[in-house]
Amino acid sequence: MENFMKKAFFTYFVAIAVSLVGAVSTGHANQLDEKDPYAMVQGVASVTFDRIKREKSNIAANPEVLRDIMKEELLPYVDYKFSAFKVLGKYVTKAEKEQLQEFVEVFREYLVTTYAVAMGYYDDQVVIFEPASDYENDSNVTVRAIVKDDDRPDIKIAFKVRKDRKTNEWKAWDMVAEGISMLSSKQSEFESILRQQGIDKVIELMREKIQQPIVMDKDKKNN
Repeated sequence: MENFMKKAFFTYFVAIAVSLVGAVSTGHANQLDEKDPYAMVQGVASVTFDRIKREKSNIAANPEVLRDIMKEELLPYVDYKFSAFKVLGKYVTKAEKEQLQEFVEVFREYLVTTYAVAMGYYDDQVVIFEPASDYENDSNVTVRAIVKDDDRPDIKIAFKVRKDRKTNEWKAWDMVAEGISMLSSKQSEFESILRQQGIDKVIELMREKIQQPIVMDKDKKNN
């Protein structure tokens, strides 16, 4: 299941990037339209993969470069604090303020690591987006796409994004692949640990994951 989620996440972004080559100027991620959730999701993917292509040789020599790319190109458009609180669920109210702050910061790095690891999955993909819906009166939007991957079955992907009430800017907070929510899967993974051992243990486990090196293993694509 974990490999499927990683590949699905990566496939989604690659497909978007392939379909949007040239749509966003290189190195101008700060010009993305954060007032349009559909344009934001597609633009972030395009800019992120444009940079990955430009730094291909650097990444091959040092896969840790992927962490920097995720932090600089992708993370600014992810509402990691909201995601962290969603993963904690009811345990938010049971945590000390300092614990919550630490959890959010570690979860931020955990997401960066998750995204960077997912970049090890690459194939030639084609994406078909569902038409954008009217979101003028909405504060939550789901951006949907169908990824066609050679002879393999189509993959239905969706990104959940929400609007900041103060800035009116949209940020992503969850990815759903074939009906499986990345946040829900993490919530299920951590729930028993939170119940039995508490937030500090989950923080410890996330730190262990963060400390693991990024490995470019093309064989993982077939898992």
